Amino acid sequence: MSAETRVISPEIGSPVGSRPRTIETEVVIIGAGPYGLSAATHLKAAGVDVRIFGRPMEFWTEKMPAGMLLRSPRIASSLSAPVPAHTLEAYEAEADIPARSPLPLATFVAYAHWFQRQFVPNLDPREVAAVQTVEGGFRTLLEDGSSVKSKRVIVATGIGPLRHIPREFCSLPDSAVTHCYSGFDVHGYAGKKVIVIGAGQSALESAALLHEAGAKVEIIAKISTLRWIGQHPWLHHLGPISSMLYSKHDVGPAGISRLVAAPNLVRNLPLFWRDKIRKRAVRPAGSNWLPARLKDIVVKTGRSVTKAQSIGSQVELSLDDGSTSSADHIILGTGYSVDITRYNFLTPEIVERVQVIGGYPVLRSGFRSSLPGLYFIGATAARSFGPLLYFVTGAEFASLSLVSEIVKHQAIPR
Repeated sequence: MSAETRVISPEIGSPVGSRPRTIETEVVIIGAGPYGLSAATHLKAAGVDVRIFGRPMEFWTEKMPAGMLLRSPRIASSLSAPVPAHTLEAYEAEADIPARSPLPLATFVAYAHWFQRQFVPNLDPREVAAVQTVEGGFRTLLEDGSSVKSKRVIVATGIGPLRHIPREFCSLPDSAVTHCYSGFDVHGYAGKKVIVIGAGQSALESAALLHEAGAKVEIIAKISTLRWIGQHPWLHHLGPISSMLYSKHDVGPAGISRLVAAPNLVRNLPLFWRDKIRKRAVRPAGSNWLPARLKDIVVKTGRSVTKAQSIGSQVELSLDDGSTSSADHIILGTGYSVDITRYNFLTPEIVERVQVIGGYPVLRSGFRSSLPGLYFIGATAARSFGPLLYFVTGAEFASLSLVSEIVKHQAIPR
């Protein structure tokens, strides 16, 4: 490139090759999934100067197998905005596509991109490299060397970096094992034997998709019997009684569902009870439309893998009952484990200043961490505010809480 040729970044305005320029804003949001997009929309509507970074819906688009269906009901699958025409139904009407239940992943992703174009058109797709503390707030360094100074930073990066890989599988080569949150093409396993580890929605639906794509599938699960959500549909058709048992979010069993819908109440419970509610509400289970799709699949329940090793082109698993199973490939439907140290953009200096319990940040009202000006929303907030924050439907509560907190204290982070 000649000295006369200058390429300008449309967002930052720095010529390539020159010293990157720092701009200033009130709030930086890291992550452009349902939580980041919803929070940005609400903050913008409240007059807050906000910048949001990340590729929109990257995890949902690239890390989940095509063909998946959403476990959440339609009423709990809209992003949040302070205007009426933002819902899933509004998108379907504009796009002239039929409403389906359960909701296809492809429709949800298309809806979220439509939402982003409508309400967050200035989203910046660059990745965040690091966040540093500076006088007056934070400096967010971007992948191209540019930076943004802000009073506040909201971490909304989701579960992509938090995949849980049990230690028994850590020694396997990448060619032998794939986490179901890593993104994989089910059709690439046609004619192969695949073992799926896990008993939650992601594991069971991955198994169904693999089977339907022509793979020979086996499921290995620790729990003694597979569980199914919605086994008692009559409980949802009791009029006012059902409203007392279940919230519209439909997270958790009867009774617990209503408690989960009150995150500020959950936050004020002792940690012991918060953990019990969280674990009961999101224990491994599959949607009630999955059993028919799994009826021809070998399922081994009440079994744990004690050892996994590659032998030639095969993977051999040793189980706790002394038996073995072998396959061409292993798919781990083992969920995720929250640990904010796995967010590489958080520097050690920042991590040291954030109070955590078991990897989760300890959050105060308004999703404030112990480091003034730093907030966490989404799954990382679930140990403080309860399991509603694991699901798309929790984005409304998170966004409204953030707006209330930030608008009240725009001048000085607390």
